[in-house]
Amino acid sequence: MKVQILSINYWPEVTGIGAFTTYRAEHLAAAGHEVEVCTTFPYYPEWRVPPEYAGKIARVEERNGVTIVRGYAYIPNPVTALKRVVHEASFVISATIRALGRKRPDVLLVVSPPLGLAAPAIMLSRLWNIPYVFDVEDLQPDAAADLGMLPGWAIAMLRKVEAAAYRHARMVTTLTPSMKKRIVEKGVPDEKVELLEPRMDDSLSNLTPEEGAAFRRRYSLGDEFLVTHSGNVGVKQGLDVILNAAALDRGDASMRFLIVGNGADSQRIQRRAAEMKLGNVRFLPLLDQPDFRGLLAASDVCLVTQQHSVSAIAFPSKVVTYLAAGRPIIASVNRDCEVARVIEESGAGRVVDAEEPEALWFALRGMQSEDLSKYAEKAREYALMRWSSVRVLGNLERSLTAAAGAAASSAV
Repeated sequence: MKVQILSINYWPEVTGIGAFTTYRAEHLAAAGHEVEVCTTFPYYPEWRVPPEYAGKIARVEERNGVTIVRGYAYIPNPVTALKRVVHEASFVISATIRALGRKRPDVLLVVSPPLGLAAPAIMLSRLWNIPYVFDVEDLQPDAAADLGMLPGWAIAMLRKVEAAAYRHARMVTTLTPSMKKRIVEKGVPDEKVELLEPRMDDSLSNLTPEEGAAFRRRYSLGDEFLVTHSGNVGVKQGLDVILNAAALDRGDASMRFLIVGNGADSQRIQRRAAEMKLGNVRFLPLLDQPDFRGLLAASDVCLVTQQHSVSAIAFPSKVVTYLAAGRPIIASVNRDCEVARVIEESGAGRVVDAEEPEALWFALRGMQSEDLSKYAEKAREYALMRWSSVRVLGNLERSLTAAAGAAASSAV
């Protein structure tokens, strides 16, 4: 089976959609399928193209059996709502042009966001007479409405594009049961929507205390109770709650807050921490794999934070990473959201109200005095039960094969 994937994010990006798309594509290639990915040059979460790719218009690469077809996209920095629209539109145009220059695949896997990829998905599907699977990583219209990022007319337009994407797709896939429920509520038949959940990194189950100790030595962290947040530093993460909790704890040197990663809100958050004179907060850039393993092994508690207005169905990939690594979690989120449900269902930590620094600080103080091993064991058990590579990637291959097979049968 020849699979063409349209995705704005791909390797060497290591967070979010880029990581998801990369391991999916490489799994399919390892299983014997011919896989191409039409993408742009890496930019996320720094919103900056690295020097080795800067100034390029197009490029074709091969990695782990996958053909990577890159095309230009406008990368804004700083990011605004309008600039992001231009960014996504430029990629949609670029991906369409690049895909048209490739050989006809058997099936398209289209990763959203950007939602605008629905346009080339529908066009290419008709041109080549093949099905497409629309993979929903984020319900963009819902997120835009929740965060007030776009005017009402723009959100209404997004909802029309969304409806067309679902209507013409052979199959719609998404990350969580809550997201599936929301899609079905939009009028998509239940049997057309499949779960394609995140995959845990199986190697994180064998973290060692030695890796954590080495990380602490490398970054001069001592034996403090280490509270970490890693990944995208964006607006919807609402990281001010961490700074405000740290301010409540500034009189006690036993706890250290570590914010690791980059993103659209990084500079503002770092400026605010400096203005607040938070000596117990430290920032690190994105880490390579050995250092990231060390970070997880060294962390006493990992944080998941979201603004209260973030859609209840949003599900950051860091939740899977933390649980796979057996890390206790405190989630400062809307209690009705998917993240809260997973933390409570797994028993791997605590949930506190979003944007409530006092509640976050109180939960941290409580966990500091607990035996955290009980959370670690429950975290690993839950991750293995739900997100093992064998289960998740097996579902991916079966879904794409079913979509391609159904199309072939209907053509006979």
